[in-house]
Amino acid sequence: MFTIYVYVLDTLADWEMGYVLSELNSGRFFKKEAQQLSLKMVSHSMEPIHTMGGLTIVPNCLIDAIDVSETSMLILPGADTWDDSKHGAIITKASEFLALDFTVCAICGATAALANVGLLDKRPHTSNGAGFLEMVSPAYKGQRFYIDQPSVADHNLITANSTGALLWTKQIIEHLGVFQSDTLDFWYDYFNTGEAEYFFSLMQTLPSSNQDN
Repeated sequence: MFTIYVYVLDTLADWEMGYVLSELNSGRFFKKEAQQLSLKMVSHSMEPIHTMGGLTIVPNCLIDAIDVSETSMLILPGADTWDDSKHGAIITKASEFLALDFTVCAICGATAALANVGLLDKRPHTSNGAGFLEMVSPAYKGQRFYIDQPSVADHNLITANSTGALLWTKQIIEHLGVFQSDTLDFWYDYFNTGEAEYFFSLMQTLPSSNQDN
């Protein structure tokens, strides 16, 4: 079983997590031989958190329960509250993941939290536009590794800006290898363009059991 830990915190940006949580939790487009995934909502306490959209999420576990291993991944969402010191523990955990060559995926405000502790100083990454990380993370020194794209995948680090959730999800799914490559391409093209031809092509790539669900 592969475990995906999703850090949840107050003001979490719901829309940035919509694609990735829906596809990884439902498995509706997974290939037949895809590994089994378990999603766990993790936080600094077991108190419910409230998203930017007003949803309430009850964490499944605390940060200390995270198993940093080759069979786990850490996802860090955008939020307006990343500068609160209580989130330092999850950034320490993210540092452990990266140091051991395990995967961390961060979007929007979470990229600033990584930048604050130097985790973006020496590897390709993106965020909310050139100059954003300098503005919110005084310690940031990774300017020459910044790539002005919606989402950037660099081995075991996948970062995105606040508009990059779709491409970010594509890169996370590709990293996990749970879609067939043509399924993933058609999935991305359909949600990126809205063209019906991609939807029908997507459905034709699925195993019959998935189409029947």
